[in-house]
Amino acid sequence: MKLFKLTKRKKIVLSILILAILFAYYLSPNIPSPPDSVKNVKELDTYLEELVNSGSPQGLSMLIINNDSIVYNKGFGWADTPRNLKATPETVYHWWSITKIPTAIAILQLEEQGKLQLEDAVSKYLPFFKVNYPSDKNTIITIKHLLNHSSGLPDASGLKLAKWIHHDKDSALDQSALIKNVFPDYATLQFEPGEDTAYTNIGYMLLGAIIEKASSQSYRDYIKKNILEPLKMYQTDFVYTDEMEAFEAAGSHPTFTYMSPMFRILIGSFIRETSNNSLWLERVYTDQEPPSALIGSTLDASRLVRAYLNKGILDGNRILSEHSIELMTNENHVAQANDDGSYFFRRGIGWHIFKEKSGYKLEHTGGGPGFYTMMQIYPSDDLGLILFCNDMSLQKYGWKIMQLAASLNW
Repeated sequence: MKLFKLTKRKKIVLSILILAILFAYYLSPNIPSPPDSVKNVKELDTYLEELVNSGSPQGLSMLIINNDSIVYNKGFGWADTPRNLKATPETVYHWWSITKIPTAIAILQLEEQGKLQLEDAVSKYLPFFKVNYPSDKNTIITIKHLLNHSSGLPDASGLKLAKWIHHDKDSALDQSALIKNVFPDYATLQFEPGEDTAYTNIGYMLLGAIIEKASSQSYRDYIKKNILEPLKMYQTDFVYTDEMEAFEAAGSHPTFTYMSPMFRILIGSFIRETSNNSLWLERVYTDQEPPSALIGSTLDASRLVRAYLNKGILDGNRILSEHSIELMTNENHVAQANDDGSYFFRRGIGWHIFKEKSGYKLEHTGGGPGFYTMMQIYPSDDLGLILFCNDMSLQKYGWKIMQLAASLNW
């Protein structure tokens, strides 16, 4: 057997690479792991203070609703350290993929208005929608398949999603034109529709185009007029408004981590400055709006959660019927094909569904350049939790923090 031999040059390069990795590991933030439990709010606060003091995330806002009352509403750390702006309950963050919940709600609204049906073929609204099937079954792909990620469509790669962003001064893209242009690259199905579930942003880009077709409005206008405005979510939008500027969190990323070089390569033009051991970002807008584009505060997001827990109504304004809330909460759940039953996880209309002792837990997370977000609803307990932060480090511990908060007696 021929042994692989390194040249002197390759050995030097490899040594430098190893040293760089060790250096990055040494300088990377030491993020404190969550405790196994907390006895009270003070202990939860203590951990969250330790977390932001570690420098990753730099700042976070957390809000908890119980029985239609806000029982916890705090900010920790910094929304923008170089600008001396602290994180508060009013701080606005990128929602990223939590945007899929308003998108799903918009589809259900349009069904209530008689403008579409969940069982309609996607091709009825989008003539360009033609796919390559993995078998000869040729199952029709419906709007419902898109909603619960059971269409078989692949997702865009992380590299592609990182490129689908633009600067503050750049114009927004026509959402229907965008998905029509890129869809041929994602038209080969990974599995037969309805037989599995796999998360895909492409499916929600298609839903945005369906919303535009069925409503005769732009996706942005429809969401603002039919969800944000009725719920009085005045600090949430697809762009930073003048009213949002004073509360704007800047996205950040630790200066030294394994991913920092890749971060610089992929979105280097968005790095505003380096400060407090973090790369601080300029405003980042995503090209694909229906899966990922909303920006807003936990306080505003709480109005969406309250409406959901109130069976679709808040302050006399109804955004969904009780029937539609039931569809999102308790029906249309799809399990992964390899589900061995060791734990309960399903994908439903918009939500990811988990089983808790008291019933279902509905969850969605969001993550993209500079931000990570989580939203959870426990319908049986009339409990909702929202956690937004300005870097992506809580992908590891966010679920545990939410679990600790939900365990307290509110």
